[in-house]
Amino acid sequence: MPLALLALAVSAFGIGTTEFVIMGLLPEVAGDLHVTIPTAGLLISGYALGVVIGGPLLTVAGNRLPRKNLLLGLMALFIVGNLISAVSHSYALLLTGRVVAALAHGAFFGVGSVVAASLVPAARQASAIALMFTGLTVANVLGVPGGTALGQAFGWRSTFWAVTALGVIGLLGVAFLVPKQPLEPGPGLRGELAVLKRPQVLLALAMTALGFGAVFAAFTYIAPMMTEVAGFSSGSVTWLLVLFGVGLVVGNLIGGKAADRRLMPSLYVILAALAAILLVFVYTAHAPIPAAITLFLFGTIGFATVPGFQTRVMQQADGAPALASTANIAAFNLGNAFGAWLGGLAIDAGLGYTSPSWIGAALAFVGLVVAALSGLLERRQQTWPPSTSNGTTEPAAAGVTCSVSSPSA
Repeated sequence: MPLALLALAVSAFGIGTTEFVIMGLLPEVAGDLHVTIPTAGLLISGYALGVVIGGPLLTVAGNRLPRKNLLLGLMALFIVGNLISAVSHSYALLLTGRVVAALAHGAFFGVGSVVAASLVPAARQASAIALMFTGLTVANVLGVPGGTALGQAFGWRSTFWAVTALGVIGLLGVAFLVPKQPLEPGPGLRGELAVLKRPQVLLALAMTALGFGAVFAAFTYIAPMMTEVAGFSSGSVTWLLVLFGVGLVVGNLIGGKAADRRLMPSLYVILAALAAILLVFVYTAHAPIPAAITLFLFGTIGFATVPGFQTRVMQQADGAPALASTANIAAFNLGNAFGAWLGGLAIDAGLGYTSPSWIGAALAFVGLVVAALSGLLERRQQTWPPSTSNGTTEPAAAGVTCSVSSPSA
């Protein structure tokens, strides 16, 4: 794999760390800034909102820039956001820093996916995307626990200083390792937005939201389930999250290779497996060892969807893959939000801490139905119109199967 993918992965590691590390530092932040824990929790919601809104807007705003230049600008914005957080002495300024950093998140992963795919042959594009996202998964294994420990030992601001340094390393990596991406004439804003109206693009975005909604419906409440139901001590939660994070890394790499071989069939299998493992989790959650094993498998299967989801939306967005790819990052975050919300509703209704796994299984099943519908529509497009009387056929609908392979795609 090209060294440029390593630079993208390092940047993704920094972005993933700053997104999730705040969860482990909420008590320290709340105490230092004299706000409640729920108010400090809005730092997470504000970040997610910044990803959903900022990603597509910045991608559209930068569509006249070469993609390498846009990536450099996004990393600079990420550094500024974390620098603001590191020097914050008020809740409002910290929230501002979080939102500024989040604005770079969605656009970086969206544009970065297109750049990663352009660096390798078409048959290896999903694996290239998976390698970039490995930085995000490794952040959950190393960056988040390490950043939490650093913040608890030296104050929460030290964590943001460290993430700022990671951003600088990522910026330098992109500057020196990512090849120039010459700007080619694009479809313009109207053309970019028109791509998002394509039925197959909308179905791909729906698959992403439902699939990751399934993951976060259960994962959001994993700590109380593992302590209150499985019987682990609260001190074991950190190591359980590391175990889950290792599963994410493994699943991400497996999912990339599977998507390279057969994209849609791999998504059918992974979504079905996700629904199944969440159903199994309802029962294995009542004993420590089976619960830990299932947690690892849940992480593996859950993140195996990511390369396939990202590749699918880019394939169907021929002509404007960057905006659609960024919209898919927004779909991931929307899935995170409504999955967590539905899981919380189930717990509030008195259905217990295993009920979010039922919710997740249902969302994964609906995602599988959407995937099957997308595949059926694609097959019909590829075989229509039928053969003419002289045995020839008309070309299939444009944009059904496409890939991002040009270095400046």
